[in-house]
Amino acid sequence: MRAMAPEQEISWFPIPPEEELPEDLAKLFAKARERLGFVPNVFRAYAWRPDRLRSWFSHFRQLHEPTAGLSAAEREMVAVAVSMANGCLYCLVAHGAALRQELGDPVLADRITLDYRRAGLDARRRAILDYAVKVTRTPTECDRDDIAGLVGLGLTVEEVWDVAELAAMYNFTNRLAMATGQLPNDEYHYLARRDPGDQEG
Repeated sequence: MRAMAPEQEISWFPIPPEEELPEDLAKLFAKARERLGFVPNVFRAYAWRPDRLRSWFSHFRQLHEPTAGLSAAEREMVAVAVSMANGCLYCLVAHGAALRQELGDPVLADRITLDYRRAGLDARRRAILDYAVKVTRTPTECDRDDIAGLVGLGLTVEEVWDVAELAAMYNFTNRLAMATGQLPNDEYHYLARRDPGDQEG
């Protein structure tokens, strides 16, 4: 049985006891525990401001709803590309795990998380992530050509908006996670990995 690290401080701000949460947030925590086996520390940290957690999580869910031209995995790729550009430990670990789950390929997911430019992505996915990083690092350089380029690669105008909004949302989330001292759950490090010796064939 894997030994877990001792209990760590997950935020520099107060963490409300779970038994004191409003009913809807208690249900959110219970659903996360049922689906993942644990409650993400971002929920626990953000629950100190319950109305803000509700708003943030609603926005998060909308932005991660897959569409025909922008899959759930590609939306997670945006999350990790932006988080690597910002150096956000929490989001790199948490969304790196989510990307492993969505792709079903832990090696490719780790390569994208650490350096998507060297991960062997096709031109379409590379362009999506380049745009997300541009929104992150040099937003004043964004122009109509960025939109036209992604539409030319098969995204709808709405999906290009989603890439920009995902990047903007993760810039917010990264900065809040770093400013509040959030640490990712240990469990994320082990999710969606497999031992090569367990593969058939």
